[in-house]
Amino acid sequence: MAQGKITYTYTDEAPMLATHALYPIIKAFCSQAGVEMELKDISVAGRVLALFPDMLKEDQRAGDFLAELGRLAQSGQANIIKLPNVSASVPQLKECIAELQGQGFAIPNYPEDPKDDAEKEIKARYAKVLGSAVNPVLREGNSDRRAAVPVKEYAFKYPHSMGAWSKDSKTHVVSMSDGDFYAHEKSVNIPEACEARIEMVSESGEVTVLKEKISLQKGEILDASFMNCTMLREFFEREIADAREKDVLFSLHLKATMMKISDPIMFGHCVKAYFKDVFSKYAQTFEKLGVNVNNGLGDVYKKISALPEAEKAAIEADLTATYAKQGKMAMVDSHRGITNLHVPSDIIIDNSMPTAIRAGGKMWNKDDKEEDFKACIPDRSYAGAFAECIDFCKTNGAFDPRTMGACPNVGLMAQKAEEYGSHPTTFEAPCSGTIQIVLNDSSNKVLLGHRLQKGDIWRSCQTKDAPIKDWVKLAVRRCQANDFPRNEKPCKAIFWLDPARAHDSQIMEKVHKYLPEVRTEGLDIEIMSPQQAMRVTCERAKQGLNTITVTGNVLRDYLTDLFPILELGTSAKMLSVVPMLAGGGMYETGAGGSAPKHVQQFTKENHLRWDSLGEYLALTCSMEDLAKETGNRQRLCLDWDLEARHILVYIQTLTPLPPPRIHAFASAGADLRL
Repeated sequence: MAQGKITYTYTDEAPMLATHALYPIIKAFCSQAGVEMELKDISVAGRVLALFPDMLKEDQRAGDFLAELGRLAQSGQANIIKLPNVSASVPQLKECIAELQGQGFAIPNYPEDPKDDAEKEIKARYAKVLGSAVNPVLREGNSDRRAAVPVKEYAFKYPHSMGAWSKDSKTHVVSMSDGDFYAHEKSVNIPEACEARIEMVSESGEVTVLKEKISLQKGEILDASFMNCTMLREFFEREIADAREKDVLFSLHLKATMMKISDPIMFGHCVKAYFKDVFSKYAQTFEKLGVNVNNGLGDVYKKISALPEAEKAAIEADLTATYAKQGKMAMVDSHRGITNLHVPSDIIIDNSMPTAIRAGGKMWNKDDKEEDFKACIPDRSYAGAFAECIDFCKTNGAFDPRTMGACPNVGLMAQKAEEYGSHPTTFEAPCSGTIQIVLNDSSNKVLLGHRLQKGDIWRSCQTKDAPIKDWVKLAVRRCQANDFPRNEKPCKAIFWLDPARAHDSQIMEKVHKYLPEVRTEGLDIEIMSPQQAMRVTCERAKQGLNTITVTGNVLRDYLTDLFPILELGTSAKMLSVVPMLAGGGMYETGAGGSAPKHVQQFTKENHLRWDSLGEYLALTCSMEDLAKETGNRQRLCLDWDLEARHILVYIQTLTPLPPPRIHAFASAGADLRL
């Protein structure tokens, strides 16, 4: 009889390939401990098929497993092992659709420019798959990400390579000085539960409802801001010219997956700024072809492939000539000529910036050589943190993994906290005028509003009170645990909050409110701006001291790649636990940023190099928590011998007897052949 259940997710790319080999073994061992295992498909393809049961044959239909897991996450009974999933961009979604259609699934094409209500409805369905669609559904708790003690100890003994930093490095970060989201942010604390709507009031007074209803809870923080896209375009053109003058690579760093509405638009403006002469010369042709610049330069090449050869060759020649005029571009794949501007999902800031910092402040040029670069991060909200890290490395040199202190993270993310630019409250202004949030009652009170121009990007987000309170308590618990190797001194916890930001000021009030409700005696806890916090954290890490970074959702995403990549060589080796607000937990298995490259290797060599250490770490915590919750007198236990580079799996009876080791399998860091 089952004594507890674990839900294991089936995702995409390298994690999916590894699941085929690893999951059956885990399931077999779990059965010996009386633990039931179930597999749920939340891959991009699985989620696409779940959207169109009305268009599929009965034997082709797929369940909406993401919705099922969302309900489980809120039930208090969750024990979910979540593998990395793809946050699909539009080009990735279209590739998935074409592949499924080729296998006989009669799903519709993605209508980028819907012509009627039917196409609008299809696009709305597909919107549920785009971007960071999985995480907001499953993350019903805040994030506790850290390096497990044995993993950190292994990094001390067997450090990964680090690029050398020069004090003369020309690598630097640039951001807008005005007109960005940071400049325009407004925030309010909701005093009582209510409902509101988002509307656009044109300059002529015409009102268009953009979203009919948003539900707001008592104590919830509601934000709104916008990006002035005229100033954004001027910023891009100025920095492209400056990169050419300074003779450094120009590189754009955005989050076009998590921020699936706002950042692809910003990406498109950069493509048009860099290739401005080409877009001006061929404006009518591109309009006729339906080029969507938000999908990157790759969309241009794809659309012009249908033109007569001579016309296509002329456009390609002008695109190539642009590099000589505008200056050097950072490359994603120099061997295939794939630049930083080809596909919005190719350069994701939380992976691209840490990787470049680990490499000594270098990115790749067209000749497959490393060079200094200009990191273009338009919005100032978090760009300063990366700038501080780069400046620190210029002054102090690269971090040493043999001595570097640990920098775990406690991240605010539960119940869609701080989901900026990604959900249905982000809009490209359809006209000039005012976008405002208005109460849905007789008062019609305006909670927040901005005057903006047609084409500007307006966004809003909500952060509920209960997740904030839980986040503060989780940070204190991690500080109390003080669970680090070489732990001679107490750790420090820093809340990364900027008093100059409207949203962060609201969060700071709640931190001051909830900290006294938990025991903080003897703990070192401070609040600092992201720039100051980065500087202090880097200084402490260089000295071998441990610092818990306590951040909002976006910085959580950035720092849980940055510091693990510097400390361990990869963020895939992190232990990531999400204690659900309702009870139960989700155990994430590390980052999937390298997953596409592993798949490319697999298709080329029939050889998959994917480190499954994340799964083992997650399973360990999953089993421990399951034993506590169910009272199961047997549990599957995992132990890792990193120096021998293998994982030990055994059944432990909860008695004083020493646990027998039944089997050793699956090298944690070696190759897996399928």
